[in-house]
Amino acid sequence: MSEVLSQNEIDNLLAALSSGEVDVEEMSKGDEKKVKDYDFKRPAKFSKEHLRTLEIIFEHYGRLLATTLPLYLRKNVQVSVENSETVTFSEFSNALSNPVILGIVNFHPLQGQIVVELQSNVGFAFIDRMLGGEGNGIDKPRAFTDIEMPLIEKLMTICIQQMIEPWENVLAIDPILDRIETNPQFAQVISPTDMIAIVTLNIKLGEIEGLMNFCLPYFTLESVMDHLNTKYWYSSMQKHAEENDTVYMESMVRRVRVPVTAVLGKCRVSVADFLQLQIGDIIRVDTRVDREMHVYVGDIDKFTALPGTVNDKNAVRITSVIREED
Repeated sequence: MSEVLSQNEIDNLLAALSSGEVDVEEMSKGDEKKVKDYDFKRPAKFSKEHLRTLEIIFEHYGRLLATTLPLYLRKNVQVSVENSETVTFSEFSNALSNPVILGIVNFHPLQGQIVVELQSNVGFAFIDRMLGGEGNGIDKPRAFTDIEMPLIEKLMTICIQQMIEPWENVLAIDPILDRIETNPQFAQVISPTDMIAIVTLNIKLGEIEGLMNFCLPYFTLESVMDHLNTKYWYSSMQKHAEENDTVYMESMVRRVRVPVTAVLGKCRVSVADFLQLQIGDIIRVDTRVDREMHVYVGDIDKFTALPGTVNDKNAVRITSVIREED
């Protein structure tokens, strides 16, 4: 209900208008509000920022798949992110073909599950390759046999385990394959009206090309939605790199084995003399006993040293370090 002005308030308002203290246009603009249409049937729970971050995560995931799958298929595999979008779960499930490969994944420690769809033509190409074939698809769609299903389950498990590293900047996950469904009617893991984010990967195996869709329900990712932005993602990645990468690289370098060679001296002999060498023969080298010898690390002249013995074993004592500028 609108407010009723008193006569005194009306007189003051008219006086302000006549003096120019109040502008009629500004008063009318102040009451205007921008209204944005909102579809309650399809609430936008995933922003463009969320979808962009998911694309970055799955670009990393695609690179891992492209290096991991060839180890099992013995053939080059190309993986790239096709697109990402937000739809309802009913729209996703209605678009599925039959048969289809649907992996139901428990996304621990998050609540709920995600769905991984692999198109059947790519699945049959994987099976053909794992059984020693050329990796060709089939002409007519058919149901998967009892022999083929364990192979698909093994391959899906490998693909799902590769998700751990790309997600580590958001959350330390432990995805577990719950089951595989080939009929879309048995994969109703969430309400049909719930919103989901779909990230589509394009997989190419030889001449066979198909899609791999990751269905990520909002209910499952709700607790980490604040982390699904590029600012948090890059800052987390930088922090992780600063804390762990230096220590990791140092530990790896410490375990690298390199040959260390102490050169007593050099000489030139003919092949004939070399073939006639016997125990007790003396080889005269170009270095005196009291002079320093050179110690090589790999092929790099790194130290100078003096020869000697320790516990009846030959040894050298480092006398100086040869720097690169020297």
